[in-house]
Amino acid sequence: MFLLNSVLCIGSMFLFGFHISVVNAPSEFIKAFINQTWMDRYNSPAPEETLTLLWSFTISIFSLGGLLGSLGSAYLIRKYGMKKTQQWNNVLVIGASLVIGFSKMAGSFEMILIGRFFYGINSGLGMNVCIQYLGEIAPKKLRGLINSSGPVYVTAGKLFGQLIGLREAMGTESLWPFLMSVCGLGALLQLVTLPLFPDTPPNLLLVQQDKEGCIRAMKKLWGEGDHHADIEDLLKEQSIRKSIKVLTFMELIRERSLRPQLCMLIIMILSLQMSGISAIYFYAYDVFRNAGITGEKIPYLAIGIGACEMLGTILCSLLIDKFGRKVLLLTSMGSMGTSLALLTVTLSMQKSYYWLPSCSIVLIFSFILFFGIGPSGVIVVVCLEIISQEARASTFMIISSLNWTVLYIIGLLFPYMEKSFGQLCFVLFLGCIVAAGIFIFLFLPETKGKSITEITEDFSKIRWGQICFKGTKEATEPEHITCTKF
Repeated sequence: MFLLNSVLCIGSMFLFGFHISVVNAPSEFIKAFINQTWMDRYNSPAPEETLTLLWSFTISIFSLGGLLGSLGSAYLIRKYGMKKTQQWNNVLVIGASLVIGFSKMAGSFEMILIGRFFYGINSGLGMNVCIQYLGEIAPKKLRGLINSSGPVYVTAGKLFGQLIGLREAMGTESLWPFLMSVCGLGALLQLVTLPLFPDTPPNLLLVQQDKEGCIRAMKKLWGEGDHHADIEDLLKEQSIRKSIKVLTFMELIRERSLRPQLCMLIIMILSLQMSGISAIYFYAYDVFRNAGITGEKIPYLAIGIGACEMLGTILCSLLIDKFGRKVLLLTSMGSMGTSLALLTVTLSMQKSYYWLPSCSIVLIFSFILFFGIGPSGVIVVVCLEIISQEARASTFMIISSLNWTVLYIIGLLFPYMEKSFGQLCFVLFLGCIVAAGIFIFLFLPETKGKSITEITEDFSKIRWGQICFKGTKEATEPEHITCTKF
């Protein structure tokens, strides 16, 4: 199981983190290549506005590809299954890496745009597949550890991209095309090894109706032993539904019994992006400069930030099954809010005392550490645990598409916010953290060690508003209406 976990994450979550960070190191070389290509074609340098637009498009097209991959994930998983979908997804990223790798030789900056776009599709689709795959191969007692491992690999990918992007490694003018295409090796590894592993037990039992295959998969993934209790949990999930088919987008929207969970997931995804993590990464370089750190040392300090986030996600994996999802999430969000409030104060007064810029650096590291311990890892786990198997593909299509969209909007608007409001822009993110924390405290049940049936029953007991939805025990009881907060 742990080997399959590594194979899945290296070929998807790790690559996503790598794509996010690796583009920063060769940025000057890529801009110079675009300008030189333009000069070779038109015998004049590219206008500054054109160069800025092309570079901005090179960055943002990754998010557009991710959105497209997310939107198509539910259909592809429903039609071909997670395993085949991910295998073909690997072929896509291998092709994209070859396109970027030969872009400089071909003298075409358009090849970089094409490669980044397909990298985005790969990430949007691959993350959806990987997260759901992990959720279905994890035994109940290790569910938190396995499901939270995805964010660990994302931060590992970010850190790896920062490390090999250093000038001492591959961040040079001659090697940047290979730096941008090295991710094809991770996809090749997954393409070769993934067929050696079985399909997930829930898919074999609930979708393919193969009980014997499900038992064999459990033994191969979880070891020899008595897995009847796990089989009973899956059959109990099956019994509360009239149909075990994978729900389409419209079927999910019409399913009233899943609306509370869907609303909770949307709020949590919004809180993940509106926590200010992207803004912190953007603002960190200015804080480092104000603290007197020279430009050539800043990339090494940025590596420290990546290592801090990775440490946080590792701690999350180790602590989540001990303290529970809700406690860990609320504690970390409270610590993030405190760090953000103090950071706003220190940034506002950093010229008053010589030691305040150093305090700002400490607060940035503190914020990122608590982000890794809480939202970065816990939200993924909760997303998997509160949605039943037949609704996961469409649910993850919705929340991942929302995630990519908000990420794109924040990246587009934050520079203008920072220019207009300065460090006070963090007050907006602080307000979002507080609002999300209150909502989660009131309406999210603890999911640690519970089956999907028990979690669904917990949601039905929560009162929020006066909207009613149909009960979930339609297969075993006469249809009735359950009134809850949703």
